Amino acid sequence: MAIMTASENPDQEDANDELAALDALEKEASEFNKDAEIDRILKAFRLDAYAVLNLQPGVPDSQIKIQYRKLSLLIHPDKTANPSAPDAFDRLKKAQTELTDPKHRTHLDECISDARMLLIRERKLTVDSSEVKEPNKEFIEAWRKKTVEVLVDAEARRRKQLKAQLQEEGREQRKQDEEVAERKRRREHEVKWEESRENRIGSWRDFKKGAGGAPAKGEGDGKQKKKKLKVLG
Repeated sequence: MAIMTASENPDQEDANDELAALDALEKEASEFNKDAEIDRILKAFRLDAYAVLNLQPGVPDSQIKIQYRKLSLLIHPDKTANPSAPDAFDRLKKAQTELTDPKHRTHLDECISDARMLLIRERKLTVDSSEVKEPNKEFIEAWRKKTVEVLVDAEARRRKQLKAQLQEEGREQRKQDEEVAERKRRREHEVKWEESRENRIGSWRDFKKGAGGAPAKGEGDGKQKKKKLKVLG
């Protein structure tokens, strides 16, 4: 009995074509998902690490790690040809680092909480209002926008404080540099003064020697000439 090859079996050939088409579709869908996620990360507000990782505030640390691992594997530059993948991957890594830093996460949570309270006051609501307890899509979007405003304001203050700190450090550094330069100048002056000491002493000795070497007039032999007395009359 003859054995038919795949090329001789129309049904098998059609099945292979279908599998190839499905693989192509899955690959295309996978690339689409990667591109979509890269685009989402790049459009997310970079000061809000929760937004970059597509997480809700208050999630446990374990969920942050799981989400980061899932997204990092999806958009890793080695797994996609998207030219924006490296930038998106760096932002994702930075967001994960910020959320695993207790100090930074506390600051972010405080800004988000402040934004919520500002929105409640603007709308003349209370924490017990149904709109606050069970926020709808519109309230959540308004809260997100208010969070952006608070984070921008906080970042502006941080940069201003950093600038003032750097200016103060610059003034202090200049003061220290001036003090160091002054001490150096004094040391150099003292060294030059000591180096010229022997010259000054030698010059003084030469001067004294020259001043005492020649006898004064009339003092050559230690005797003085007697004056002649004038005879009167």
